[in-house]
Amino acid sequence: MSATGEVAAARPGRGRRVILWRHGQTSWNVERRFQGSTDVPLTEAGISQARRAARLLAGLKPDAIIASDLQRAAHTAAELATLAGLEVMHDEALRETYAGVWQGLTHEEIIARYGEEYAAWKRGEPVRRGGGELETEVADRAAPVVLRHAEKLPEDGTLVVVSHGGTIRTTIGRLLGLEPRHWESLGGLTNCCWSVLGEGARGWRLLEHNAGTLPEPVLGDDD
Repeated sequence: MSATGEVAAARPGRGRRVILWRHGQTSWNVERRFQGSTDVPLTEAGISQARRAARLLAGLKPDAIIASDLQRAAHTAAELATLAGLEVMHDEALRETYAGVWQGLTHEEIIARYGEEYAAWKRGEPVRRGGGELETEVADRAAPVVLRHAEKLPEDGTLVVVSHGGTIRTTIGRLLGLEPRHWESLGGLTNCCWSVLGEGARGWRLLEHNAGTLPEPVLGDDD
């Protein structure tokens, strides 16, 4: 079944929740260096962010945790798993967008070298940033994974998805049924903040976005 079909197949009225949680801070976030699928670890600050956020999310009593297998997401997920008494299921389909030659470049370097490509992306045009994946291709791989695990939840169950800013944005856009050119209207997530989708009578709804802290600058690939 296609990703679009899986969205349409979501059973209404079960009260399930999906919490999409971005990983903690990395050194490349601080440097405004595009990470993409590069496996960059958390900083000490990022570990502290993950522990703080995990204490809050544990209070929501999640039923399952899935995560990207990149270490910044896996380490973040592990902090919650310890408190919630759950195992983390890792899936490479939840990785951040592969962005080819953009990866490792700072924001300023990308603007200087690939300014037209960057501007087209921000306008909502389908762009293979750095020769990498389209946003729709990211949604094609990530959204079905989220939906499959959400379908396994009990009544009123909660799934926590630990992933990356760009992947979370595209997944939310797909689950809400938004056209890809409108996905940019969803603001980026601050490190270790999350968004909450709830299941209603007509499908998934965005209940919270960038929750978990007072407003802070968004540092990362999706700012």
